[in-house]
Amino acid sequence: MKIGILGGTFNPIHIGHLILAEEAREKLGLDKVIFVPAYLPPHKDNSDIAQASSRFEMANLAINGNEYFSVSDIEIKRNGRSYTIDTLREFKKAYPQDDLFFIIGSDLLTYLDEWKDLKEIIKMVKFVAATRPGYPLESIPSYIQTIPIRAVDISGFEIRRCVKEDKSFRYLVPETVFKYIIRKGLYR
Repeated sequence: MKIGILGGTFNPIHIGHLILAEEAREKLGLDKVIFVPAYLPPHKDNSDIAQASSRFEMANLAINGNEYFSVSDIEIKRNGRSYTIDTLREFKKAYPQDDLFFIIGSDLLTYLDEWKDLKEIIKMVKFVAATRPGYPLESIPSYIQTIPIRAVDISGFEIRRCVKEDKSFRYLVPETVFKYIIRKGLYR
């Protein structure tokens, strides 16, 4: 089986994440894509991040109805900072016979040198970088496969700002996620 792994803060998950996952699934011929919300991302300021349980719930709401998508709480159960290498080791144990494709947005390429145990990660998975508006794919390491993804310029930061400023963010996230954010009073 070919399994895509899409990690992130998903703060909140939005249609850009879903489009990325669906296009990667289709273009790479993946049998499924697993979304992996981080408990605490290692390279971000965590002051404006919703609780992990809320981000996990929003991811589940967002993918509901797509038989190819699932959400893993592997990093949330671990607690603490989430490092890709630790997560991939667990996925390799769970799926020893399968091909794992680790999908990142091109915005993360600038931070690769800072990743913990990058050389081991490269041996464990097929690394895939998807284009992202404002982050051109330049000087890509040879171990990374690239795939063009439909340009959808949406960010969690933009959505959180809209919530704080009481501006509409409807249609930037799935309707179920929109209602969840309103109901729970997130990002206010």
